[in-house]
Order: sequence, then structure tokens, then C-alpha cells
Amino acid sequence: QVQLVESGGGLVQAGGSLRLSCAAPGRTFNTYTKGWFRQAPGKEREFLTSITWGGVTNYADSVKDRFTITRDNAKNTVYLQMNSLKPEDTAVYYCATGRVAGRNPGDYSYWGQGTQVTVSS
Repeated sequence: QVQLVESGGGLVQAGGSLRLSCAAPGRTFNTYTKGWFRQAPGKEREFLTSITWGGVTNYADSVKDRFTITRDNAKNTVYLQMNSLKPEDTAVYYCATGRVAGRNPGDYSYWGQGTQVTVSS
């Protein structure tokens, strides 16, 4: 079972920043699209952003201009820089990878276990 490993979550005050990382130990997904989603309690999993192997990015309106996705193919790692965090950003954050550059969870084949991000007011 392929596993992506997220790190970097935690507790931060409103207005603060966090950087999440997602690695795929032992696997190479350099030609795959990488994406980040989040899920708050009682809500559906929400698309945040994606980046293709060629570096084309796509953002949800809710995080555009605050979040930035980047990837380091040499390290087989994707990052999510989150700035100006708000309490409503509190959720479990998931990275995913797949062949399709989509906004739906079903577009992605492999997922991480999730990392909790909590933003206090």
C-alpha cells in the first residue's frame, strides 16, 4: 500500500503561518499531479490546491493569495505554505497524488494519513 507522509501541522494563532510537507518514501510520483485537501469535522473533504508535474498550479478561491503549493521533484516532496491563517482554516489536511489534475478527491489515487492544523482566535 503506497503511503504519503505529511508533516508540519500544529497549533498556530490567527494570522500566523505553517508549512506542510508531503513525501512519498520509496516511490517516485514526479509525473503525477500533487494536491492538498482538508476536512473539518462534519464537512466534506475540500480541495485546496494542486500542482502538475510541469508546475501548473490551481487554487480554491478560499485559499488563493494565502496558500502556496510547491514541489521538489528531487526530494519527491510537495509543500503547502499557509499564511494569514484563520480559525476557519482549522481542519485535517491531506496530501494526495494522481494522474489527473482535478479538484475532486476521486481524481487522486494515493493519500496521506492527514495532519491536524488548528488555528486559534
